[in-house]
Amino acid sequence: MGKLFEDALKRVDAAADRLNLDENIYKILRKPKKQVIVSVPVEMDDGSIKVFDGYRVHYNVAMGPAKGGIRFHPNVTLDEVKTLAMWMTWKCAVANIPYGGAKGGIAVDPKKLSKKELERLTRRYIAEIIDLIGPDIDVPAPDVNTNPEIMGWIVDTYSMHMRRTVTSVVTGKPVFLGGSLGRKEATGRGVMLMVREAGKVFGLPIEKSTVAVQGFGNVGSIAASLIARQGAKVVALSDVNGGIYNKNGIDVDAALKKVAETGTVTGLAGTQPITNEELLELNVDYLVPAALENQITEKNADKIQAKIIVEGANGPTTTKADKILHDRGIILIPDILSNAGGVTVSYFEWVQDREGYFWKESVVNERLEEIMVNAFKDVYGMSKKYNETMRMGAYMLAIKRVADVTKARGIYA
Repeated sequence: MGKLFEDALKRVDAAADRLNLDENIYKILRKPKKQVIVSVPVEMDDGSIKVFDGYRVHYNVAMGPAKGGIRFHPNVTLDEVKTLAMWMTWKCAVANIPYGGAKGGIAVDPKKLSKKELERLTRRYIAEIIDLIGPDIDVPAPDVNTNPEIMGWIVDTYSMHMRRTVTSVVTGKPVFLGGSLGRKEATGRGVMLMVREAGKVFGLPIEKSTVAVQGFGNVGSIAASLIARQGAKVVALSDVNGGIYNKNGIDVDAALKKVAETGTVTGLAGTQPITNEELLELNVDYLVPAALENQITEKNADKIQAKIIVEGANGPTTTKADKILHDRGIILIPDILSNAGGVTVSYFEWVQDREGYFWKESVVNERLEEIMVNAFKDVYGMSKKYNETMRMGAYMLAIKRVADVTKARGIYA
């Protein structure tokens, strides 16, 4: 059992114990349903062959087809993919959408590949896992270093094998290829909605708050922009190159323009430089970690000064850090709730593809808000009922839903 998965399972164990979950049902929920490792040979532009390791994990499919992204990153491992697949299972259950959880990836640095090499890598990987995916089986999506163009290659590869066009095999596609309006903004919009809803119940209204956002990629940049439009003062932003700070507030539109022109927020006029580590420790109302896993750990949790943390990334806070933050009275809105906007609109995209009828962006956003607000209320209600943290409330809600479905379906033997 890998370290990341082992750490993530501690929260699941605690939630199951708190629920007094049927031990036999829980034995099923602790194990991934299917773990696949494939070799992905690719002909490089110079004629040489390189072989990459690819992964796809189905964690649980009791509630519906597996759902989860595909990431291209040098550090992808089975342990990471398995953990992310488990988080996807709980995330879909928290949002109460009819999906199970999956994840996939290839251990590769895509920046070192040409576009044609990247396309050949993608198509061969999909050919290797083609029996695992499909609209009724497992519906992939973009993740770290993958994008709508890559999803288009997946649609084409799958469709060629099926001998018919199957746009619903993935989500996160270009709109003209069956993608959904509002999908790009969905995760960031969901984060904004969680900041707004947290403000209502915890007495920190979004329009009067100060916010720091770590990570200015798709999720962080859109979350920051939408939060600023709600009247909040975004005082710090960061990306892989470093961070920027202005106690009087940053012009997020100017930051977006700076990234479009230079590829980084660093050096934005009217701001002072800070490190990613310093950003996490700023005295703000809301901290939104929207970068990678394990950013808040036992090493820095006692230095966090934010009143509320809203997790934009997957797994930015370790289990040990959770306890430290809770003991210090810091409220945390967990990833499986706060960044569920993306998978929710992915669900909408899948529904639209299967219907062959597409919705206005206003309809997408309205339905997203309804699901996210209901999920927040359900998690908050569970946490209050059991006098637990929002993290524990979210895990308990998700695990109970999956357990109830598993029990209702019975064990096939």
